[in-house]
Amino acid sequence: MEFRREWKHEISPGDLPGLRARLRAAARPDAHGENGIYRIRSLYFETPGDRALREKLDGVNRREKFRLRYYDSDLSLIHLEKKSKINGLCRKESAAVTEAEVRSLLGGDTGWMAESGRALVWELRQKTASELLRPRVIVDYTREAYVFGPGNVRVTLDYNIRTGLNNLDFLHPASLTIPAGAPIILEVKWDEYLPDSIRCAVQLEGRRSAAFSKYAVCRRYG
Repeated sequence: MEFRREWKHEISPGDLPGLRARLRAAARPDAHGENGIYRIRSLYFETPGDRALREKLDGVNRREKFRLRYYDSDLSLIHLEKKSKINGLCRKESAAVTEAEVRSLLGGDTGWMAESGRALVWELRQKTASELLRPRVIVDYTREAYVFGPGNVRVTLDYNIRTGLNNLDFLHPASLTIPAGAPIILEVKWDEYLPDSIRCAVQLEGRRSAAFSKYAVCRRYG
C-alpha cells in the first residue's frame, strides 16, 4: 500500500450538523456499520520505555505503532495493524488474526506467530522479542465514515473516545473503559489529490490541521 496524505482537525459538537450535511451531499456513508457509523476497539502495543508515545509527542518524522482492532464487538474478524508515518504521510498494513491467536498472544505465547505465513504477524513476533513490545492500552471510540471515489478519499468523524487505563481485557467487548476527555476528531485521508468538493465540505472556520493521537490522549492517565 502506498503512503497517503492526511489532515486532522479537533472539532466541537456544534460543528457536526453542518459538517454532516455537507459530507452527505458530497460523499456517501461508508458501507460498514449503520449509515457509516460503527464502534472501534483497539489495543495498542508499546515498548517498556514508551517509545511510540515519546516519538509522537516529540514529533519524530519516522514512526510506527502496532495495534489489534475489531469492530462493533465482532470477534470473528480481528486485525493486526501497523500504522507508519514518514514526513507527514501515513500508511497502514493489516493482517487478519483469529480470536484464538489473539488469546495466545495476550497470554504470552508467540510461538505460533513464526509459522503463521503472515509477514506482519511475523514482524510483531520479532519486535516482541527485540523491542519488548507489549499490550499497553485499550482505545474505544465511535466512527462515522464517508467515502469519495476520486482521490480514494475517506473522511471520518471520531467521537466518544474512551481509554481502558490499565485494563487490557481486549477480547471482552463490555470491559470497562472511561471517557478520555478528548474532542471530536475530523480526519481526511486521500491519495494523490483531494477533490475540491471534499475540500470545501470539510472546511470549518477557525479550524486548522493539527497533529492528534487517540493513543496519546488515552495514555494521559498512565
